[in-house]
Amino acid sequence: MKIVTWIVRILLAAAFAASAYGKFAGGAQVVEAFDKIGLGQWFRYFTGAMELGGAILVVIPATGLIGALMLLVTMIGAVATHLFRIGGNPAGAIVLGTLAAFVAFRLRPAKA
Repeated sequence: MKIVTWIVRILLAAAFAASAYGKFAGGAQVVEAFDKIGLGQWFRYFTGAMELGGAILVVIPATGLIGALMLLVTMIGAVATHLFRIGGNPAGAIVLGTLAAFVAFRLRPAKA
């Protein structure tokens, strides 16, 4: 199960690093989506920073749990944003959030 967890951690890191790059690059579609959210473009950079930070932390053994939790919270926000603010299909965010929750569960501290 450790191998599966590591594979998921690496896939999460790759997916979120790519997503962060898209937010920092500021393509027209991303800028438009964040305009619909209504919090301004600073929120696009904040979201990109959370995704990149989580992607880095999730692959470091000592910080993997924190990274997974950061990514999970980000995806909870993404699902809520799709459902209540901008529309569109939240399936991608649900899948990534589920994978982040799996990693967080696997990395949780052992009971004493």
